[in-house]
Amino acid sequence: MKDILKIIKGVHPGKFVEREMLKKGINKRQFAIAIDEHPQTLGAIIKGNRRMNVPISLKIEEKLELEEGFLMTLQNHYDIKIFKKKNQRKPDISKLSKVLFWDTTIDKIDWEQMKVAVVKRVFSRGTEEEKEEITRFYGADTVEKIKLMKHQL
Repeated sequence: MKDILKIIKGVHPGKFVEREMLKKGINKRQFAIAIDEHPQTLGAIIKGNRRMNVPISLKIEEKLELEEGFLMTLQNHYDIKIFKKKNQRKPDISKLSKVLFWDTTIDKIDWEQMKVAVVKRVFSRGTEEEKEEITRFYGADTVEKIKLMKHQL
């Protein structure tokens, strides 16, 4: 399970449960009844609208023959991912044009994960003010490395 955890770390445990049920051809409603839970409860967990809790995770793990504690470990990693995303450092968005990020919601950008794409986009289509803000945010060295990568491709 440790190898799987490395791959799916940060995924909501409900998505993993759904995948396992699909692989085994298990009906969601029947599965919910089999673990003595309301189908709506299981549905909310699978959709990621509800957190996994210990009693439900133990029932699911037993039925799906998963290692005990696996789903709660996934939940903890998911919670960490969400916390980091909410508290991540971000550039001064007021200096960036929403038109520049037309294909996404600017407030939902993961600025660290999308660093290369952001720098490339701003330096290919942005204004001087936008370039200055991105350089201030990421640092001149990082921006220069990313710009050099562009020329090497």
